[in-house]
Formats: sequence, structure tokens, C-alpha cells
Amino acid sequence: MLGKVNRREFLKSAAVAGAGLWAAPRTIWGEMKSPNEKLNIAGVGVGGRGEGDIDGVKSENIIALCDVDEANAGQTFRSFPKAKKYHDFREMLEKEQNNIDAVVVATPDHIHAPASVMAMKLGKHVYCEKPLTHSVYEARVMRETAAKYKVATQMGNQGTAEEGLRRAVEVLHSGALGPVHEAHVWTNRPIWPQGTEAILEHVGVKNALHGGGAGPQPPRTLQWDLWLGPAPWRAYDPCYLPFKWRGWWDFGTGSLGDMACHTMNMPFWGLKLTAPTSIEAEVSELNPETAPNWSIIQYEFPARGDLPPVKFTWYDKFKKPPAELFEGEEVTDSGSLIIGEKGKLYAPGDTGEDWHLLPKAKFEGVEGPARTLPRSPGHHREWIIACKGGPPAMSNFNYSGPLAETVLLGNVAMRLPGKKLEWDAANVKVTNVAEANQFVRRDYREGWTL
Repeated sequence: MLGKVNRREFLKSAAVAGAGLWAAPRTIWGEMKSPNEKLNIAGVGVGGRGEGDIDGVKSENIIALCDVDEANAGQTFRSFPKAKKYHDFREMLEKEQNNIDAVVVATPDHIHAPASVMAMKLGKHVYCEKPLTHSVYEARVMRETAAKYKVATQMGNQGTAEEGLRRAVEVLHSGALGPVHEAHVWTNRPIWPQGTEAILEHVGVKNALHGGGAGPQPPRTLQWDLWLGPAPWRAYDPCYLPFKWRGWWDFGTGSLGDMACHTMNMPFWGLKLTAPTSIEAEVSELNPETAPNWSIIQYEFPARGDLPPVKFTWYDKFKKPPAELFEGEEVTDSGSLIIGEKGKLYAPGDTGEDWHLLPKAKFEGVEGPARTLPRSPGHHREWIIACKGGPPAMSNFNYSGPLAETVLLGNVAMRLPGKKLEWDAANVKVTNVAEANQFVRRDYREGWTL
């Protein structure tokens, strides 16, 4: 029936759909690496989420680790005592380029593209955390660089590997909902200081200096200039770290960057969405330093072959779609709702792996479509197999790049709320509001390049 499958059905379908797709690596990007031969992997940003990503690839040889914060990365450094330690990824990639096969990037958002593009230009396979990049332009460069250098890539939206998400995509591809004209995605983020809250914290730090004293100094374990990377210079302030960088425009990408590559992923894939034609934002307040406390973003997507145009709405900080759309169901704090002419698909949660169809009575007992997608051997494992010459990971940059571009266009619209921005994807620019393009592509600080 349509909906979640039990463990026996999942294992059977995984064996059938995945056989020959991930079990036996084949040559795609050139000379195949033996599936039994371990990759030599380097990590850039190995504390926090990076610690989890390095753990996900520890079946291979972890030979070099880079982090600008000795304390934050301390556990990963201790776990791999034989790996060479670096603070500057540029130095690491230059010195280790003949020793490594692949690079894992899990830094704050503003470092993703500089580190990943440098690695790819050296011919290294790249795993990069979501939201892939800090700007729309960087996402386009990431996709084009991966294609040019024929490297295996993957973005860290881990839910892509889940059986439930892939099953939802198959249901959407089957047309079970009929023509879809409308979709909604929402999240409880931000859960860090953002907007007015972040600015007040920043001002509070300054006021605590009692009128003109020296500013706070970075911890001895932190290389502040390297942490800033390509971002404009500013003095260290504890209101940026740790984790609180997400809401500041120079470093992070707010709620959209944190969650939309997860929560929008299943609808984007399942509805075969491409680039939007327009984006418009409503926000709580506007300041040049941080993302707002909350936002609602309206994306308009064009028709795709026989599929009709789609109006796609993003909500954050507990803003949600109208309750009447949910057929009496409880509206969770995060989730997605896809509305077709024959029914709805409701996925309560962040990644789209748990879902059901509405109205429930209509779809109870209805058999689901055939399984057409391969089942994953595991999120990080997909990338490792791809690096050794197997098929591309499902969230490779050719897929995740356009998804990231779409997500980050919402942040462009947030900087100019109330203005409907017309998007020219082919030329990577807003056509009707020239001032918006300063937010599509950012300038790098001297000494940093893409």
C-alpha cells in the first residue's frame, strides 16, 4: 500500500533496486579505484558536524585534518592521532595534494565553496555539508567545477539516502496526487540568535566594555583570521561563536541554509523542480547584518514538460501553512505538504522520510507504484563508492547544486522584502531589480579566491 514500508519490504526492495548500482563500482570518472582499496581522505572543518562526517568515512584512511579551532576539533584530532594537523586548508591541500584522494568539507557556510573548489581543481573528490555554499553564484561554480574535473561529489543532506524519502519521490513521480500546483515547507528554525536578538547580543557585548575598552579577544585555541576566511574583516565577538554564526549574513545562511536543503529536498526531487522564475519574501524586520527573526518566501516554478507550474512557500520560526490545508491533521513544527488535484502528501519532520497521503480514507489499502530508484547503501557510503568509480551519489553536485541555488535565492529575496525578483537561471542574475545581484555573488577578502 502507499505509505511507509516495513523492514522486510525495505530490505527486499533495497536488494533488488540497489543491485548492480552500488554493489559493484564501475568506471565513470576515469581509472577505477579497487573497491577494496581505501581512499586517503582529508577533512576541512572537523569539529561539530564535521566530526560526524569524518566518523561517517572512517572506514577509509583519514590522513590529514584541518580546523581553525583546536578546542572545537579536539575530539576528532584525538580520534585520528596519525593524521597530519593543519589550521589553513590552503596549506593542507597544497602540501597533501599528492597524498589524498578526497576531501570532506564541514566548515561554516562561508568557507564551503573556497575549500571545495580548490580541492576539486586539484582533482580531489569532495563531500560538502549543506547548504553547499554561501551564495547562489558559488553553488553554480561548485556544480560546473565538479563536472569539469570529473570528480565524485555529495552534499550532506543525509535524508536523501533514506528509504522513506525515496519512496515518497517514487509516489510523486507516479502521479498519484494528480497535477501538483502548490507545495509548502516549514521549520522551527532559527534556534540560535538571529535578527533583533543577535543584534542586541552584539550590542550587549560592546556595552559591557564600559565605554571604549579593548574588545573581547578570541580564545587562544581559535585562529580568528582564518575563521573569517573570505568574509570581510571584523573583530572577534562571542556573539558569532560557536554555532551562532548561522544568523549573520557574512558567515551563515540563516534558517533556509540550515534546513531547506533537508526539508525542501523531497518536494524538489519529487516534483522535478528546476530553477524558480521568481522569488518574493516577507520578513519580520530588515537589517544588513543578520537574517530576520522569521520569513515567508514565495517561489514560483515554471511548467516542466507535462507538469504544471508550482507555487512553493517556505516558512520559518513557527510560521506555518493555513491549518485548513491539513485535513484535520496536527501541524508539526517542521515539515512539508504537497497538494495535488487528487490528494496531498504530508511529511511531518525535517527530512521527508516519514510521510502519509491525505485524505487517509481515500488512500487506505491502495497499492503504491513500482520501485524505480536505487536504494542507498548509506549516505556516506554512496560517496565513498562513487569516489572509487561507482555510480554518482544521489545528492551529487549536479543535483544538489540547483537545489542549493534555489534555497539561497530565498536569502537574496530576504534582503529586499516585498519585491518580486525575476530570476534568469541561465545567466545567474535577477533581471528586474539590479540591486539584488549584489547578494547573488559576494566579493572575497584579499587573499581568498574561488
